[in-house]
Amino acid sequence: MNRQVKILLVDDNEESLIALEAVLRPLQQLLFKARSGPEAMKLMLRHDFAVVLLDVLMPGMDGFETATHIKRLDQTRDVPIIFLTGTEPSSGAAFRGYAVGAVDYLTKPFDPWVLRSKVAVFMELFRKSAVLMEQAALLAQLVSDNEALAGFAQRLGAVETRLDGLAEGAAGDEGLREAVKDLADRVAAMQTAFEAVSTLRARE
Repeated sequence: MNRQVKILLVDDNEESLIALEAVLRPLQQLLFKARSGPEAMKLMLRHDFAVVLLDVLMPGMDGFETATHIKRLDQTRDVPIIFLTGTEPSSGAAFRGYAVGAVDYLTKPFDPWVLRSKVAVFMELFRKSAVLMEQAALLAQLVSDNEALAGFAQRLGAVETRLDGLAEGAAGDEGLREAVKDLADRVAAMQTAFEAVSTLRARE
């Protein structure tokens, strides 16, 4: 649960990016930087980010437009976005930010402790989601394995039935009867091993 996560910092101002790095460095996570909306989108298509800190006022594609593009793509739509603005947002700007999918809206200069605590929440949510996805994949594999084992059990049963028939037909041929019996013993041993594995899986 302490695995590192990726955090994306998006701001056209290099000093702001340096300040964000300094604030978030104590979290000891993987920090990525983008200086424009298009650059942020390219990074998001290559990496799974736990959270994005997105500046509102950027030349060209501003924060609102960038967030809109992020939320339109299946690959990135669930990534939480925290908007950062250098001026006190008007009620209309804040509403617009939440309307395009932001989870929070912070004004610079922000309290480092507040920013870290908010980011830490989304880090933890990302980690828990990753664990749940891994568990779901393991469960799917177990179901698949159990289905395969069930099919194997059916095939073993069919082989045993065929061997019983062969044993009856080989009553007059001692060599063939012994060969069939030896094969039947091996199949029975496999059946016993299979039952032991099935019992162990059921207990797990």
